[in-house]
Amino acid sequence: MSNHLDPSSNPLNIEIIQEIDNLDLPMMQKHHLRILAHCLQILKTINADNNLEYQNKNSLREWCDNQSKKFDDKKFSDLFYEQLESTSKKLSNFSKKIGKNIEDLEIDDLVLLIEQR
Repeated sequence: MSNHLDPSSNPLNIEIIQEIDNLDLPMMQKHHLRILAHCLQILKTINADNNLEYQNKNSLREWCDNQSKKFDDKKFSDLFYEQLESTSKKLSNFSKKIGKNIEDLEIDDLVLLIEQR
């Protein structure tokens, strides 16, 4: 079965998705929030999976390259990397601004971030 049909391949669990859907936000903000939450979960997964072999490598780049192998598409890897790197910087700057580690960000924090736009 391909990953796009496998619910276990989605970094967001159903509880997070439902929590976002139940928020009193405009549809576009909910969509933005889902994207941020998805990226945050990917970043948390990458950080949790990091071990000694990744210390001298760009783990985000490595992760994106591994994901693109599923599609045999290098352009996908490059675009995905650019988007995740940009989101990672945004989340990192925001987490510092509110005095949290990026790994400790929660949905409420992400709502605050999108409401500041």
